[in-house]
Amino acid sequence: MQHPADVLFAGEKPFPILPAVDHYAGSEKLMRKALALQHELGPIFDITCDCEDGARAGAEAEHAAMAAEVVLSADNHFDRVGVRIHDITHSHWRKDLEILVGKAGQRLAFVTLPKVRSTSDALEQITALRASEADNGITRPIPVHILIETHGALREVWGIAALSGVESLDFGLMDFVSAHHGAIPGAAMTSPGQFTHPLVARAKAEIAAAALANGVVPSHNVTTELKDIEFIRRDAERARREFAYLRMWSIHPNQIKPIVEAMRPDFSEVEAASGILISAQDADWGPIQYRGKLHDRASYRYYWELLRRARTTGMSVDLESEQRFFS
Repeated sequence: MQHPADVLFAGEKPFPILPAVDHYAGSEKLMRKALALQHELGPIFDITCDCEDGARAGAEAEHAAMAAEVVLSADNHFDRVGVRIHDITHSHWRKDLEILVGKAGQRLAFVTLPKVRSTSDALEQITALRASEADNGITRPIPVHILIETHGALREVWGIAALSGVESLDFGLMDFVSAHHGAIPGAAMTSPGQFTHPLVARAKAEIAAAALANGVVPSHNVTTELKDIEFIRRDAERARREFAYLRMWSIHPNQIKPIVEAMRPDFSEVEAASGILISAQDADWGPIQYRGKLHDRASYRYYWELLRRARTTGMSVDLESEQRFFS
């Protein structure tokens, strides 16, 4: 029987199915703590070792070397640990790549580029990443995540999303608001303002549209609430339902579970997806009727990606689907 991955997207760029949470950690202690939690919960969230804001001035090289050791650690069970390097205006960004790719490039899940100002900025850093891979004998292109947090990046977001190797576009809310020099109030950095202020909502919608049109995952900014679980869940639900984000940042372990829960597909849809895909495979991917409704390859594609996303959020699928599609 033909597998949906081979039939439904033949000749197309596959859409990345990433964990619903990108958890940021700036110190070795927090990185190690995140690894322990990831081992406990499974690969339902990624970890980003932050070499930008996490590094002390003058200690950038030591911090990058430490982050590389974390990536290489035996505690990294799932190879879902990436890094954020310094931005293109910082003197150390090339050294970041030299250290991180040189030491841990074979296991890096992704490299995040902050504060790009244009497509050319992003391309320059991606080109340097590819050169570093070649210098270190790494044949796998390391996926690139790009922070959209400047006026220039938002203006050129469609070109940035179209660059080869880009896997995720991440919205940097706080830097974006700050770049407006007080014209956008500070309340737009938190809810409900972050979802209702016209300029912020416009930015979120444009980033999500550009990402999805180019086969890239849109990743939502962090919520500043650390303790109120329902507040965190509501922020994630609004990001998913109103702005079509498939992934969201976390900066505290308390935020991980409610974000994952909010990003999960509806259980009834997951159940339907299993039944539809099993019937479709039995029919060699021709049109079928399922519960009185017609389905063909257009809907099969939708339900296949939904089923894959469900598994990345820790949802169980029925045994037959597990055996047919994921074993």
